Amino acid sequence: MERLLFPGDDQFWYETVRSLGHIAYGGADFGEVVATCGRITEGDYGSWYGEWLATADRVAGEARRALDAGHPVSARDGFLRASNYYRAAEFFLHGYPCDPRHQPTYERSVECFRSAAALFNPRIEPVEIPYEGTTLPGYLYRVDDSGEPRPTVVMHNGFDGTAEEMHFFGALAGVERGYTVLVFDGPGQPGPLHREGLTFRPDWENVVGPVLDFAKGLPEVDNNRIALLGTSMGGLLAPRAAAFDHRLAAVVALDGVYDLSPAVTRFLPGERAEMERRLRADSDPELDAQLERMMAGNPVMRWAINHGMYVMGAATPRAFGAAYLDYHLDGVAARIQCPALVCDAEEDLFFAGQAKQLYDELTCPKTFLEFTAQEGADAHCQSGAQRLALARVYNWLDDTLGRHEAAPTAA
Repeated sequence: MERLLFPGDDQFWYETVRSLGHIAYGGADFGEVVATCGRITEGDYGSWYGEWLATADRVAGEARRALDAGHPVSARDGFLRASNYYRAAEFFLHGYPCDPRHQPTYERSVECFRSAAALFNPRIEPVEIPYEGTTLPGYLYRVDDSGEPRPTVVMHNGFDGTAEEMHFFGALAGVERGYTVLVFDGPGQPGPLHREGLTFRPDWENVVGPVLDFAKGLPEVDNNRIALLGTSMGGLLAPRAAAFDHRLAAVVALDGVYDLSPAVTRFLPGERAEMERRLRADSDPELDAQLERMMAGNPVMRWAINHGMYVMGAATPRAFGAAYLDYHLDGVAARIQCPALVCDAEEDLFFAGQAKQLYDELTCPKTFLEFTAQEGADAHCQSGAQRLALARVYNWLDDTLGRHEAAPTAA
């Protein structure tokens, strides 16, 4: 996709495309995004935070005034956009330790989303899913209030996204097509991480299992037609869960990820086995210094490692790299039994080539779906082309789960 803003900063441009893509389901307005980005200094995280916060505060304030004046649709739309803008503002604040501004900004994002959720019909219901002595936060989307069991999509985000953002990344698209949708944040994702400091775990089946237990107790869920969808890093976590929990009727990797460790090891000299040994070693001052130099010279790497230390609970860049080694599907992907859809972006900024690697390892019924630059859908997770991407994903789910939409009624 041609770069329109931030010509020298891949990360700032991708995060801009991410918000632009959320226009499709009400998460942004084009003019608000462009005007905000026009005030941001490229590569300056403080500038990014300040300008997105200002936009979010303005939009949220207008939404509150609309609600007070009896304009619920205008309020709902404003709260949705403000929620996404607060998410964008907070995005680059994570590190180890985090910037103290990240907690209140995250809370404002959630608050705005929940204000919007209450104004949908049917309302989007916040839920707490029992999990290992605590709960995981999420949202239940119903097609209507009938309580009729429907094919269901359970979905979660990835390395840096929120449950609230899944509204734009697939939840609302599912409801439009007659699916019940259950969204959740797992350990390492914003809700459990902000509330209780729960960090990522590689055995994601032990996260999804309790979520499926919860889903199967809901009257709106057809227990024989539950699909799992994971976005970004979720494109590794969801297949991992499907390999061990065979209650799923389908799994979607949006996009497919096979192994997280090359995100660190490919930047280091030497054989992979040697790099793995050094990452896991008790002490390696030379490698520590090398990682610090890489972060200083590469803004994408700097952000990824800082955020990675936060979500993995790692005290150093090298400890983060060691944690990443445990996230892979080698010897796991072949255990998936349900039909699998693996999506791929032609110009993926983070996991180029890995979707095909995952697809090739699968032995279950499988489909590979590539999105291209010609379609404007070549960015990671098809950011900027949500309507196109989700139409194809749900077409596959309709066919796989034996569900088809009713023909539109003539006017």
